[in-house]
Amino acid sequence: MINVADLDAGMNWKAYLGLCKLKVVSLIVFTALVGMLLATPDVVPFSTLFWGLLGIGLGASCGAAINHIVDQKIDAVMKRTEHRPLPQHQLSTAQALVFAVGLGVLSMFILGVMVNWLTAVLTLASMVGYAVIYTMYLKRSTPHNIVLGGAAGAAPPVLGWTAVTGELHTDALLLFLIIFIWTPPHFWPLAIKRVEDYRKASVPMLPVTHGIAFTKLNIVLYTLMLIAVTLMPFLTHMSGVLYLVAATVLGAGFLYHAVILYRTEGDQHAMKTFGYSIFYLSALFIALLVDHYAVAWL
Repeated sequence: MINVADLDAGMNWKAYLGLCKLKVVSLIVFTALVGMLLATPDVVPFSTLFWGLLGIGLGASCGAAINHIVDQKIDAVMKRTEHRPLPQHQLSTAQALVFAVGLGVLSMFILGVMVNWLTAVLTLASMVGYAVIYTMYLKRSTPHNIVLGGAAGAAPPVLGWTAVTGELHTDALLLFLIIFIWTPPHFWPLAIKRVEDYRKASVPMLPVTHGIAFTKLNIVLYTLMLIAVTLMPFLTHMSGVLYLVAATVLGAGFLYHAVILYRTEGDQHAMKTFGYSIFYLSALFIALLVDHYAVAWL
């Protein structure tokens, strides 16, 4: 016989996971992992790898949960987000807040005690940047929200780097810069696709305030900047020819999608551009790793 209480517990378990934005967190953890592996030519100790990624992942999940809490009214009027746990009343605001705080405290404890306090402090700063500065202020007040708020999302490779070395390095900041410049041309195609949702929710995304054509032009311009920035690891001798070839090919692909989006009507190519942007970042960071270990092995 099925127990109703068991069903409710199962639904709550899924709802709590829904607060964590696992797809986004998985990309964050992956870029943090790349930062860890690039930080040293040696093997990263398993304890640093495990506790570092766990702490960073929990911190990112905390930020995501707070984002759900703050944005629940906006989420309720947008088709893309109306099925999230809070708009669907699968959890109360209090339950979500306790969960978010628990994740944050656990993240800080793990990183501070098991890794190092520099990584803990930087992770806390990125959580505050995303959950408070971006979600509570920038998102609601300026069309430059995703540009300025992208700093929080660009932090994971730096966190991974400091987890291994205990210090900041210019190469880690270069990884930060790549993701920072990648974020606007990654997100704006989705904003074009969902422009009516954002307009209905009174969120001043660039396509709402300046129009779709202007946003498409900015996607092309930011893609060109991104291509230039992704050449810097080669120019600074952080990476070699293998990475250079991959970055050039991947950048050409991104520019192709950006130009097609710019030249087509409405949102016809928006989701293809958005999808390629996710593939692009993953492939670019894999290329960094392949080049890093190819040099080490040679």
